[in-house]
Amino acid sequence: MIALLVAFAVSLGATLLVVRSAKLHGRVLDHDVSGPQKFHVHPVPRIGGVAIFAGLLAAQVALLVVQRDAGASGLLLLACGGVAFVAGLAEDLTKRVSPGRRLLATAVSAALAAWVLGSLITRTDIPGLDWVVSFGAGALLLTVFAVAGIANSVNIIDGFNGLASMCVVIMLAALAYVGFQVGDEVVGALALAGIGAVLGFFVWNFPRGAIFLGDGGAYFLGFYVAEVALLLLARNARVSPLFPLLVVFYPVFETLFSIYRRRFLRAVPPSMPDGIHLHSLIYRRVVRWAEGDASAQALARRNSMTSPFLWTLCMLSVIPALLFWHDSALLAVALAVFALTYVYLYWRIVRFRSPRWMRALATRPRPLEPRH
Repeated sequence: MIALLVAFAVSLGATLLVVRSAKLHGRVLDHDVSGPQKFHVHPVPRIGGVAIFAGLLAAQVALLVVQRDAGASGLLLLACGGVAFVAGLAEDLTKRVSPGRRLLATAVSAALAAWVLGSLITRTDIPGLDWVVSFGAGALLLTVFAVAGIANSVNIIDGFNGLASMCVVIMLAALAYVGFQVGDEVVGALALAGIGAVLGFFVWNFPRGAIFLGDGGAYFLGFYVAEVALLLLARNARVSPLFPLLVVFYPVFETLFSIYRRRFLRAVPPSMPDGIHLHSLIYRRVVRWAEGDASAQALARRNSMTSPFLWTLCMLSVIPALLFWHDSALLAVALAVFALTYVYLYWRIVRFRSPRWMRALATRPRPLEPRH
């Protein structure tokens, strides 16, 4: 618990410092409010990852005193993830680091973590892949691909106030729970430290969006979640290899579906940004329908009203993962059910047939007219 508290306090203070001083450093502000995936109305600092990294670093130092193994592992993990974090931060500051270079940096971080911490995928419970990971090179390649992919997927869902950060909290909470269930205090402590650091940022990010994660924060958090999940899997044979996949399945499936949608349905490059991710559609066709005012205040309110729908979707994969973390057959069923639910929901919304319950939740009660 000390890791969570220290990480929260340091991240909270560091985020406030960034928010208060951002106007002195115009380079850290996101001035682009008109892109296809931009839903804010004022320039906002986009280096929230700095505060999260600082919170995690402080938590690992504190853990060295009370839980030496966890603190040492955490410091090594931060050192490995520093490559991904710096590449993302460089993009936040310069806007000159391509997605390919950011993915390459994340892959380097994943390879370093596999070498230093032993966080390799050596079992999958998926026919064919188990044979691949039985070889050292195959295990390393799949690990690097998975970690880089998860990091990229967290960056993709980072489109609204609190969306990616709360999803990361939900995922880390699931990893912490199972870690403590199997008696792995190292994994549990690392997950709790991540929760504290993200919550310290979340206070300032949701609902008003005083600061953004930025690419540095999003890529690093994706890397951190993936590595904590792989450490849990590598250190505990009782945990099904499908458990980590189901925990992170919302952003992963969002990414896979976006690639399919762009490549095969729209015939455009998969890397081309667009405004029809599921979270963007919920904003435009559910929340905006309910809150149609064009004022800046209404725009900010619609932004924050979008995220809870996606938090709920994220929990639709995390809850069955928690219930069946040791049973690969049931986890496979849960993966299929989530995929079908996602596609059905997307199909309804993209055809302007949003479920009534979503529109009802997005509609604020109107004040009663006074009687004369």
